[in-house]
Amino acid sequence: MHERDADDGAADGALRETPWIMLHTSFDVEAWIDHLNRDLQRALGTKVSNGAGVRFRLSEGGEIYLHTNGDGDVLLDVNADAEWVTPVIVAATGVAAPGTALWLLPGTVLTQFLLGMSPLLSSTQLVLSHEYKPKKWSHR
Repeated sequence: MHERDADDGAADGALRETPWIMLHTSFDVEAWIDHLNRDLQRALGTKVSNGAGVRFRLSEGGEIYLHTNGDGDVLLDVNADAEWVTPVIVAATGVAAPGTALWLLPGTVLTQFLLGMSPLLSSTQLVLSHEYKPKKWSHR
């Protein structure tokens, strides 16, 4: 699903961005998560990373970084160009918007998040390190 991009000449073994495939059922989501976990473990090897996860590129602009912590919670970092997706995240998860770019969701809503976001995604890319720090949105 996500592989190291060996044929693009990247010396650092950059991770390949892959087109999003629509998820329709909770079984689809569980299979996607299983593949993602295996791909992350393979990409990380023995390295420890607190910010490993996935970057979602939205079809209408913007990016969301997703990471799960040791407690099973989901951290989302929604960049400024993706602010438009806030109502979808709220509707899919039932979690109120935090007022910053960083969301903390209970792990129990990950399936609903992915099913709700699926039609809006264009691609994903494994991320081996991302700094999740609260940032205020820069409303334009």
